[in-house]
Amino acid sequence: MNGLDVFGVTFAFPWALALLLLIPLLAWLKGKFGGTPGVVFSSTQTLRSIGVRRRSRAGDLLTALSLAAFAAFVIALARPQLGKTITRTQASGIDIMLCIDVSRSMLSEDFSIGAQRANRIEAVKRVAQQFIEQRPNDRIGIIAFAGRPYLVSPLTLDHDWLIQNMDRVQIGLVEDGTAIGSALATAENRLKDKEAKTKLIVLLTDGDNNAGKVMPLTAAEAAKALGIRIYTIGAGTRGMAPYPFTDPFGRTVYQNVPVQIDEDTLKKIAALSNGEFFRATDTRSLREIFSQIDKLEKSKIEVERIAQYRDFFPWFLIGGVTLLVAEIAASQTIWRRLP
Repeated sequence: MNGLDVFGVTFAFPWALALLLLIPLLAWLKGKFGGTPGVVFSSTQTLRSIGVRRRSRAGDLLTALSLAAFAAFVIALARPQLGKTITRTQASGIDIMLCIDVSRSMLSEDFSIGAQRANRIEAVKRVAQQFIEQRPNDRIGIIAFAGRPYLVSPLTLDHDWLIQNMDRVQIGLVEDGTAIGSALATAENRLKDKEAKTKLIVLLTDGDNNAGKVMPLTAAEAAKALGIRIYTIGAGTRGMAPYPFTDPFGRTVYQNVPVQIDEDTLKKIAALSNGEFFRATDTRSLREIFSQIDKLEKSKIEVERIAQYRDFFPWFLIGGVTLLVAEIAASQTIWRRLP
């Protein structure tokens, strides 16, 4: 219920509180034109200076009772309530496995972070972190792969922990190679027994499948049977890319090497699993791709608000009546005016 909230107390009809502004006016009028003692003198000339509409203490108290009763009635009219609004959020999250290539070709420095040139793996980790932060209601896991896949993080909602484990996505932790099919199969095993209505794999690689025991298209067909959608991303500039080498003197030198991405296979993987293929040639396009995937696969969030209020206007109504009765009773008994 909409209303004015004051120190946790909500007024359903706050406009009624404006009537409280009448109290000073009523008090002033009552004091200015209130009755004086009704004693009759043969001549009032000598008493005029001391009897100019002064009020007794009894009159002040009776006036205070009547004004307090008026204030109580006004507050009751505004309908004070005490309670809270309970918000229940139900999110139908999405399970996502990120499969990130960590073969040595990912050291090619054809991407950038800020104004600095960076290798592919560092750019991918930076963009993937932003993607994770934008999806707080989804369970996300990470698999890195080169000659074979390894688990960086299982599916989790603890995204802070997930981002901390991003440091485990490194070059050289396993033998070199590009086992795309095996990486997809490992991700599918992590997703197949989950109850999420939507299951996704985001595969990022800069090469073609040359390792592992599972063929990429076989893994894609398995994903389709399991209801898992695969988004594939080919990372790397077109043509040649600078790759770092160490010369005999221990210095880092760069040599342009050809970029070889099996786009046809990546397109077929995406098509078989009802996903999409993307091509990331730099950090900007990679960021746009993850943003597009984020928009394509949104979690449904249902918000239910339940208002629980307890009305207190009866107490103010009773209090006002009590004060009014007290004022009437006092004025007709102990503080009754002379005729």
